[in-house]
Amino acid sequence: MTDTVNHYLQGNYAPVADEVTAFDLPVIGELPADLEGRYLRNGPNPIRQPDAATHHWFMGDGMVHGVRLRGGKAEWYRNRYVGSKSHSAAFGLPDIPGPNWNNSPHGPNTNVGGFAGTTWAMVEAGGCPVELTYELETVCRNDFFGTLPASFTAHPKIDPDSGEMHAMVYAWGHWFDHVQYVVVGTDGRVRRTVDIPMQQMSMLHDMSLTERYAVVFDLPCNVDIDLAMAGRFPFRWQPGGLSRVGLLPRDAEADAIVWIDVPECYSFHPMNAYDQPDGSVVIDLCVFDRMFDTDLVGPFGDNLPRLERWVLNPATRTSSVTVIDPRPTEFPRHRGALTAKPYRYGYAASPNDGADWPTLKFDLHTGERTEHSYGPGRGGGEPVFVSRPNPTAEDDGWLLTFVHDVPKGTAELVVLDAQDLGRGEVARVLLPQRVPYGFHGNWVSDRSVPPPT
Repeated sequence: MTDTVNHYLQGNYAPVADEVTAFDLPVIGELPADLEGRYLRNGPNPIRQPDAATHHWFMGDGMVHGVRLRGGKAEWYRNRYVGSKSHSAAFGLPDIPGPNWNNSPHGPNTNVGGFAGTTWAMVEAGGCPVELTYELETVCRNDFFGTLPASFTAHPKIDPDSGEMHAMVYAWGHWFDHVQYVVVGTDGRVRRTVDIPMQQMSMLHDMSLTERYAVVFDLPCNVDIDLAMAGRFPFRWQPGGLSRVGLLPRDAEADAIVWIDVPECYSFHPMNAYDQPDGSVVIDLCVFDRMFDTDLVGPFGDNLPRLERWVLNPATRTSSVTVIDPRPTEFPRHRGALTAKPYRYGYAASPNDGADWPTLKFDLHTGERTEHSYGPGRGGGEPVFVSRPNPTAEDDGWLLTFVHDVPKGTAELVVLDAQDLGRGEVARVLLPQRVPYGFHGNWVSDRSVPPPT
């Protein structure tokens, strides 16, 4: 261990030491009675103290934090490591069951959600999803019941009409010439894969989906062999390479893909995408000017992202870019029932160098941006939209997020009214320990993944 200060190991980025179970959590305000299920969030939490000089935020062991809500009460909080070879070795346990096609020591640390009646922890770049119990204990590596050929992603998209899951996946240490489009049926089994040839091995963190296309982001943050050989996080900004977006018709083979150049940049996360009547494609996404250029241990050191709209014309293979909002914007979300469809409202966090991360709401029709500030030293993570039953408008629902009180070293699950951020915090569930800054999560209703009987 060196004496180097690593921002992503300090303060609220630092891991927590204990797996905790707590019941009957204190609530300030009133939890909506229609919230019946679990709010889950995955993120990095190194088990062993890493070398601060080389540790990358994305490489910590996975830990899922969850809160179960029912009947207007917060019944429990749990945090559990996601099982992996490294976790088993650290605690003297046998390796978890299930296939490990690339012999990865790491477990999923990026996203968690419910699909096909199962709770899945997910990661990109080769890792197999890990199945969790309702109470967040690891069951096994689950390659969609033996149907996943190899790699998966942390950012699949659910088609709201078919209920199928779409993913664009890569495996940087094993595939250097292609990525793979994967479609998982509603039974939790892969029904279609398409290998897409690539000229560079980009960090393919996410994808977009429209009713016509599966979208590939091929941007110039690529594998750096020197970093990889040194055992470090292997991606680095490489300007002058390809910066393009591929539109693959969803039922076509790889030779039908249309590649369209875009300005040199990087994006982790699109907000949503959809087709227009004239055949063009709209993609709203959070855009960095560059990624892992001088800061090689995390995403926020070189620059912060803004929200842009890209309009791609597959007929002319041209693109246009409009800045929706220049304010720092990340972890974007929208109403899930409108994935791949025209939509009006989006939600996001606004990261900065301090702890005060407000939650933003964008009206993409009027251009209006509203925000909710949690107060000095308090910041919200990714805001997850949950619809009210029988909604009367697109934004008729709740926003759920973990809020970190950095000066106090505490955390809360906060519920906001998505239609009226000015209403303030509808409910605050006080958690028994700090939750480190992390990545992604979802609301998993008890209808989609039932609790044990």
